[in-house]
Amino acid sequence: MKMSVSYKKLWKILIDMDMKKKDLQQAAGVSSALIAKMGRNENVSTDSLVKICTALKCDIGDIMEIVPSPEKDV
Repeated sequence: MKMSVSYKKLWKILIDMDMKKKDLQQAAGVSSALIAKMGRNENVSTDSLVKICTALKCDIGDIMEIVPSPEKDV
């Protein structure tokens, strides 16, 4: 079974903190392209995740999780 990354936890934290993705981008000092990649549940660098965790004062497990990949018909 293939696994992939999910950032649903991050988007929930932003809602709870009444933050927009743009606010996160500025607070963490990351690019809009990085936020877009996370929106597509793509892999991003550990450095970027650390910046986001630092800005939100949380742990890496609070913003992401590993989930089974949706099966795609090839």
